[in-house]
Amino acid sequence: MAQTPPARQILNFALDAALAALALPAALWLAGPGNWPAPSWWWGGVALAVATLLPIGWALGLHKQYWRFAGLRDLLAVLAAALLGALAFFWLLRAADAWHGDNPAFPVLHAMVLAALLGAPRLASRAQALRRAMEMAGAPAVLVAGSADQVDVFASALARARKPPYRIMGILTRRSRQAGRRIQGHPILGAIEEAEAVLEQLRAEGRLPQILVLASPDLAGPSLAALLDAADRHGVAVRAAPQPTALAHAARDGLEGPRLDLRPVSIEELLDRPQVPLDREGMARLVQGRRVLITGAGGTIGGELARQVAALGPAMLTLLDHGEYALYEIDLELRERHPEAPRRAVLADIRDEARIRRIMEEARPELVFHAAALKHVPMVEADPLEGVLTNAFGTRVVAEAARAAGCALMVFISTDKAVNPTSVMGATKRLAEMYCQALDKQARAPDSPKGEGSMRCITVRFGNVLGSTGSVVPLFRRQLERGGPLTVTHPDMRRYFMTVREAVGLVLQAAVVGAADREDAPPELREGGIFVLDMGEPVKIVDLARRMIRLAGLRPDVDVEIRFTGLRPGEKLYEELFHGQEPPRPTRFPGLLVATPRTADLALVGRALEEIAASARAGQVRLALAQLSRLVPEFAHEGNPERSGSAAG
Repeated sequence: MAQTPPARQILNFALDAALAALALPAALWLAGPGNWPAPSWWWGGVALAVATLLPIGWALGLHKQYWRFAGLRDLLAVLAAALLGALAFFWLLRAADAWHGDNPAFPVLHAMVLAALLGAPRLASRAQALRRAMEMAGAPAVLVAGSADQVDVFASALARARKPPYRIMGILTRRSRQAGRRIQGHPILGAIEEAEAVLEQLRAEGRLPQILVLASPDLAGPSLAALLDAADRHGVAVRAAPQPTALAHAARDGLEGPRLDLRPVSIEELLDRPQVPLDREGMARLVQGRRVLITGAGGTIGGELARQVAALGPAMLTLLDHGEYALYEIDLELRERHPEAPRRAVLADIRDEARIRRIMEEARPELVFHAAALKHVPMVEADPLEGVLTNAFGTRVVAEAARAAGCALMVFISTDKAVNPTSVMGATKRLAEMYCQALDKQARAPDSPKGEGSMRCITVRFGNVLGSTGSVVPLFRRQLERGGPLTVTHPDMRRYFMTVREAVGLVLQAAVVGAADREDAPPELREGGIFVLDMGEPVKIVDLARRMIRLAGLRPDVDVEIRFTGLRPGEKLYEELFHGQEPPRPTRFPGLLVATPRTADLALVGRALEEIAASARAGQVRLALAQLSRLVPEFAHEGNPERSGSAAG
């Protein structure tokens, strides 16, 4: 069965028919002014003029022409169609004895008028296209990569701009079979995976683009990294197109300006990984209609927890933080983004036992996310007692107050630095893990009393979050803004990275799994198991620095220096997610692993926490660190005895 002609071909067909109808009265007037046929003749005459041109035009391909790309061959086809159509019309009229005129030059005049009317709009469209091309001659040439639909939206927005800022010279799509075809007249040169070969060919032809534009916002992770590597080898800058909604608005309204501005690619996009499926319904059941409290709500993890929890419809969301401005910012953001979510912002220090107990009694949370902590390794090394009081003792304060207030579940946010810790920060978080493990193990024991006082305590451990306060990515951005250098502690330094959105989504997933005695829950949880997020492969920090320099359009070690400064106190070259004696086990939930580190009796850990907190409050640094080393035997600390001794005073 024959396929229906495309809409553009049908439009060309209709326009040619209208032009043929207009050509007849014009030709008759030129052949004999005032010598008009009878009114009854016109219906049949116009219909015959159209009917003779259209089959000839169809055979010569007039309906397939792109008017703005009309060339000599197209115009020759128009002339041939006009001449043959005029002769056929005249011959049929004579054969039917319906010709009334007396000018023998009518067929020639008819052919001339028909050729002029058919050719004029094609020439005008071509002239406009040439003028536009001349205007764009100075615009940077871009190679656009993305799905066909999103490339089409970008090209439409660009085509409608009054003064296009870029000139599309080729396209890379997701499917190699699309190569050789066109999108809005722009050739598809290959698939995204073939970027290296396409750029190599363009370089050989002397047509290398200035910019590689990413039209699809979902281009991320390894596929984006491969594109960046190919562009970097050929010295082509990489930029991302605006969001599709902004582009669609620009294409519809013919606007120009910020909507067409290309933005730099962020390092978060580069290191982002495919989204794992999450139990969104389970998260909604966990949060909806319940009272939720988040500590450290002004921080990176706490703030993202607040955003995602607020969207799930809690009965009341209590935001707790000791930083006034950070708390104000997240409260203001939630007021604007989720005004329907009841919330309360509370200024408090998690080390203030009486204050935290009063807050818990007032809020009576059913679900607590404990994200408050001191996390910057060098800062805690400089003030180790603050780390002990906040990270270890503060966790116990929050957990005991929540349990006493009838909380059903507490989720404790831990860190990979708690594994074989070499820093006070890591050791204090490991001590907090031990306490939470013991608390949860007691609550899950078969003889444990259910109901009030039997709070579950889930621990979730993961590595670095991109863009978090004090992390390396914001530091590199600030150093780039100043022109460098970028400071890296060691050439072999490696870290795990994850986006905050993904990390918090998996934290909520872990909360769903560990909230009750589900059949699909990992059996290790009964033995104090810890959830560990699957962080993928670790990233070399120096590679991260080089990538960020390239994303800024600069050259590492040429435009921006990378300077190695040496390891800081408490730092390790490689972070670990698992202790050697706690091998990871997969769960039925993508992105979640489980480990079972050693546990201790809840009463023993509780007493030890009281003792170390007393030493910290008394300013006894040496004693507190010695107690920490006994509680966390794998803690290999390289503290400064002179500093510790003077601090102990």
